[in-house]
Amino acid sequence: MRPRQKRRLAGAALVVLVVAGALTLVLNAFSENLMYFYAPSDLAAGEAPDGRIIRLGGLVEQGSVEHAAEGIRVRFRVTDTAHSVPVVYEGLLPDLFREGQGVVTHGRLGNDGVFRAQRVLARHDEDYMSPEVAEALESAGQGRPGSAQAY
Repeated sequence: MRPRQKRRLAGAALVVLVVAGALTLVLNAFSENLMYFYAPSDLAAGEAPDGRIIRLGGLVEQGSVEHAAEGIRVRFRVTDTAHSVPVVYEGLLPDLFREGQGVVTHGRLGNDGVFRAQRVLARHDEDYMSPEVAEALESAGQGRPGSAQAY
């Protein structure tokens, strides 16, 4: 092999290594930022990863919403009608948040079984339900309440 061919081969190998390294970094960052959806039944079965931010969805359990006397802390339970998970959230709730309505929360499940939400999302109109929430309710054997449909 001539010196010129060796340099080209070395250059090509270097480019391949740089691209592979960059791709590895991008995929690693992407996998760390993935947020998987779980229903209360999934959490009860121990399927949620420890210490990772996840989405928990279901219905706000009737009679479970408790506002703190001071501040903006609220406690409630999210249910898929088979299991329920206690949630603690500190912040302003969406206007459409209420008992019996669909909700998706983002946060971490604590060792004590309490989900600490960083974000709470409520459905946006009376006929919409998040596809994940609708699927979780259907898999719990309860079907979708009322006329809620996943779009």
